Formats: sequence, structure tokens, C-alpha cells
Amino acid sequence: MSTGVQPNANIQTISFRRPTNKPAESTAKPKNRHGGLLQDQLRRAQRAPWCPSWSAALRILLLIRVAGAMYSGIQDCDEVFNFWEPLHYLYKGYGFQTWETSPEYSIRSWAYILLHYLPVQITATFLGPEKRPAFFAVRIFLGLISSLCEVTFYRAVVDRVNYRVGRYVFFLLLFNAGMWTASTAFLPSSFAMYANTLAFAYALEPPSSSGTSRTLFATLAFATGAILGWPFAIAVAIPFVIEELLVPGTDKITPENQSSWFIGRWKRMITSAGVAALLVIPVVALDTLFYGKLTVVPWNIVKYNVFPDSQRGPELYGTEPAHFYLANMLLNFNVLVPFALFALPALAITHKVDNKRLGERYQYADKSSPYTLLALRLAPVYLWLAVMTLQKHKEERFLYPIYPLICFNAAVTIYLARGWLETAFIAVTSSPYKASRSTLFSQFTLSVVAASCILSVSRIMAHWKYYHAPMSVTHALEAAEVPRLLNVTGHVVLPPRVATEGRSKRHSDEDELPRIDLSLIADWGLRLCVGKEWYRFPGHFLVPDGVRVDWIKSEFDGMLPGHFAETPRDGGLLERVKGTRVIPKDLNDLNKEAPQLYVDVAQCDYLLDLDFPQHPTQAAHEPRYVADTATWERVECQPFLDAAHSPLLTRTLWMPGEIWQRRNEYGEFCLLKHKANVGKKEREHTVRRA
Repeated sequence: MSTGVQPNANIQTISFRRPTNKPAESTAKPKNRHGGLLQDQLRRAQRAPWCPSWSAALRILLLIRVAGAMYSGIQDCDEVFNFWEPLHYLYKGYGFQTWETSPEYSIRSWAYILLHYLPVQITATFLGPEKRPAFFAVRIFLGLISSLCEVTFYRAVVDRVNYRVGRYVFFLLLFNAGMWTASTAFLPSSFAMYANTLAFAYALEPPSSSGTSRTLFATLAFATGAILGWPFAIAVAIPFVIEELLVPGTDKITPENQSSWFIGRWKRMITSAGVAALLVIPVVALDTLFYGKLTVVPWNIVKYNVFPDSQRGPELYGTEPAHFYLANMLLNFNVLVPFALFALPALAITHKVDNKRLGERYQYADKSSPYTLLALRLAPVYLWLAVMTLQKHKEERFLYPIYPLICFNAAVTIYLARGWLETAFIAVTSSPYKASRSTLFSQFTLSVVAASCILSVSRIMAHWKYYHAPMSVTHALEAAEVPRLLNVTGHVVLPPRVATEGRSKRHSDEDELPRIDLSLIADWGLRLCVGKEWYRFPGHFLVPDGVRVDWIKSEFDGMLPGHFAETPRDGGLLERVKGTRVIPKDLNDLNKEAPQLYVDVAQCDYLLDLDFPQHPTQAAHEPRYVADTATWERVECQPFLDAAHSPLLTRTLWMPGEIWQRRNEYGEFCLLKHKANVGKKEREHTVRRA
């Protein structure tokens, strides 16, 4: 600003000039949202649909994954006995041991289990020795890892494939019933899923000789999932390896540089694989420490499953028909299944009817076609399904490594089908303008994604409403029965019961209840028994310290877990090593029954059992304990779906309303109390006051 004096002394003027210290305008170009493999043909200049940023997507996903950690059930007894129980042993010095964790067979990695020890110890440090918080801390930790990998994958799809496809992937991952379970499952196949998801976030970038980060990071992620998790998961990386070694990607190949290019790609792949293979060293070192002998668990797993002798092998534990995985995918992915399986044919159709959908051709004809690049990214789902279907022994968790990739394949097909609709609309109307204004295409994609999300939520609710009873009922031992015992024997004094919402509770506000020292029952010698429902036992993390869990004889005649050699509960990991090195005498890899693991039912204080009163069945070793009211008393019972006598639709999905629910039939999953045994212990441990 400046002032000046004019000839007329009574007039002054003021002039303004632009500031000289104005910051320089940014020369950075906005990110091109049309730079991926798949290209929009309509509305290219309009505002892009909403795609959450990395941080926003992480926060949204975390809400769902933490909810899954808190409310999803444990669907596989292998998760309990091969992973939760060894972790519990590291924490408390006792727990169930399967033959797989015996040093004689050693096909479970202690290195993998140790990854989950940190959240347990953090919880013990800040929240005390109770086990239930540690259980959920581990699951929340798994949900966090899954969320980080999923969000990184989603953003890579947005940047490298197409922002619409990325948005579909985000919502499909967010609400999918399969991801609800797999994301927080304590299983090597879930760990392989995390690793594969992260690896694909890097692998979506087209290969190029100009940078090594794609090759190195993707190889490290694939190798981590295979070495530390499940060795067979490395098969998912085969298309990536083929692409890395043989596909030019964005490189220009000429006759003059073809040999050097080929050698350079192989050298880079071998170097990355060599770096990734270094992970074997700490894994083998830890497993060797815990088993007390040189142990390479990934090789042991491959040897047992691929090269078994005539008496051994995975088929001892059941076989399933070829359509098993298709049925499983329909349960977890519902309407997405045909889209996921039709991805490669859809790509071929797009090549014929909507050729521009895969973007502009590269400048050089000798570079890779975008169709080739996308086909290689869709191939792992087909490869994995083929490999798993050929195996006679099948389990739901074997598909976990490709769950996010199923969502990706489905999202690509949905997008390509949208392109067919656009092409057909323009062909009929001869008006790209009308096509750009039409809501038909967005309604199509919205209907598919919304239908999948609604059906998935219905499936998630079915798991909670129909099958969650074992976890809730087992927790009743700690939450209700042990406090009752301590109260009636005078060890603690609890507030009187009051009625709240039709139920009898000890206090109207449970948050104000005093914290009870459950260790007071440590010397009572309480025993919880499990019979025919052994495979639904949720693990020692939900059973209070001081309660021993044992098996009673049922009609099942296979191998059940034994007990780890107990070590001092206040001992550290070096104390636990003394127990993990012990070879148990009662365990075998032939799935042969070990009667010495059973106790007499008369020695049980509590019993977990399932009864179907509308369709009662019993056998010599499976009487109806619930009906024997002279011996047993109900502590807690909750409904459990009678799947054999419920219609397929209503047992598969949950919907609100009495009409839907009354089509199903239910049994009762119960925690029972042996009246005489518990009564005797109450009398023995009653506090005598002067």
C-alpha cells in the first residue's frame, strides 16, 4: 500500500498492490483416477464416486473387525486345540495338547503361536491375570492386522485397477460373512490370508525392470504367509512369479535387450526369494528351541499332507465331495460366487464387446496387454480352488487364503458387467449423453453389492443366534457359578439379587459389582467334563483358573487331545519349554482312541452337554444328562439350533420375526452341575466363622 500527495492539498489517494510474498502455486498435477487397468467410458470428467481414504477406510474396517473379534464364534475345533490351547499353555502352564504339537510329530509352529503372546502379556500387565480379556485382546489384535492388510489392498485396487472396483472391494470386504470369521480366526490359514492380501497390494502394480520394490515386498509377504503360516499358501503366488519372470509389463522388449531383460528379471526374482527365505532361520530356531530338536515345521506339514504312508495322512480326519467348497462359498459369499467364478470369462467377453474398457493400449506393441495383466491377477482364485478341490480332505478354513481375492474377482466382474450394460444402452439409444445421465448402471452395481451385504449380515446373525451358545454357556462358569460358590461358602459377599428386565441378577448395575478373586477356588479341585460336544469346547481361556477340564467317554472313537506337561504357572517361556519338549505317551497320529484320557463321569463336578428335547437321542455312552435331574442341575442353558430338523433356508440365514424363527427347531446347550459332588465341595470349603 502506498500514499501519494496530489496537487490539491485537500485530496489524498491510496493505491493497493498485490503482495510480493505470495506463496508459489503448486505445480503438482492432480492424481489421475483413470490410470488403472480398467477405464470408465462414461462420466470421465465428472466428480468421482466416494472412495474412503486409507485412514478413513481403516477406521471403518476396524469397527467391523473389532465387533467380529468380540461376537464371532469359533467354528473350527482345530483353532481351539492346535492354537488357542498352546497359547494358553504359554500363558498359564497348562492346557490341552494335540498330537500335532508333540515333538514326535511337530507339525505346528511355536513361532507362529508366539506371535500372539504379546497381546496376552500386555493384557495381563494392565488388566490383571483374568484370561477372558486376554482372549479378546488376541482377537482384536488379529482384527487390527487384518484391517491394515485389507485397507492397503483396497487402496491398491483403487490406484492400480479402478476406483469403482476398489469401492466394490471395500464394501464386499466390510460386510462379508466369510471375512467376519476369517479375519479374527487364530489359524495359519488366516495368517496366510493377511500375507496374501498384503502381497497382492504390491503385486497389482504392473511389473517393470525400473524398480525392485514390487518384487521384493510382494515376495516377502507371500513367503511370510507360507513360512510362518501355512506352506501351501505359496501356491497363490504362482501367477505373480510367472508374471515377474515372463511378462514385460511396462518394459519395452526389443531383440537387442531381450536376453539382458530376461536375465535381469530372473536375478531380481531369485534375489528377492533369497531375502525372503531368510525368514526360515528365526522360525526354525524358535521351533527347534520349543521342540528340543532340529525342526522345520513347514517341511513337516508338507511331508505329512503330501507324502503320507498308507496308515497316515489328512484323510483320517474326514473326506468331503468335490462340491464342498462351492457350497461353502455360497454360504459365505452368496450372490458373489457366480461373479467371482465368472471373472476370466467376463474378461474375454469384454475383449470382444467393450474393448476400450481396459484402457488405452500401451505405446509399444511389444509391451504386455492389459488383458494379460488383469487375467494374471484374477487367476489365483481359480488355481487355489482347483488345488483344494482335488484334495479329499476339505475344510472351510482352507479357503481363507483367497477370501479377499474372491471379493476382488467378484468386484471386477461386477464392473465389467456394468460396462456391458453401458455398451448395450448406447447401442440401443445411440446416445452416449443419455447413457451418462442414466442411473441404470449404478442401480445394477448397487443392487448386487447391497444384496451381498444384506445376505452376509443375515448369515453373521445366524451364526450368533444359532451357534454362539457354547462360548456363552462356558463363560457362565466364570461369570455366575464360581461367584455363587464363593458367595455361599462365605469367601466373598455379593449384593443380593434384584430383578432387572425380567431376569434375576445380583445387582442392577453389573459394572458396580466387586471384582472377585477367582483364584480362591484354586485348591477346590473342581472338574469340568466334556463328552460328545468335545469339538465345541471353546478352550481354557474361557474357563477360570482352578477348574480342570477332562474328557468323558462318548460315541466318538477317535483321538482326543491330552494335557501338556504342567509347568509352574508363574514361570516364563523358558519354563514352558521344559513342557513343550516332553513327548506325550498317549497321543498318536493314527487317529486311534486313547481311553486313558477319559475320566469317569462320576468324578465330574460340571458338564457341558447338548440336548435336543424335541428329538431326543441317546446311546450307551451318551445318555441325556439334562434329563437326569436327580444327578444334574442346570447352571446355564441357551438355545442351540437343531440343524437336522430345521429348513435349509431358515437355518442358513437369520431374519427377524416370529414367522421366520418358528420354522426352526432348537435344542439346549447346557452347563450342568453335579449336585452331590458340588454340594460336598461347598460343605468342605465353607468358611467357619466364630
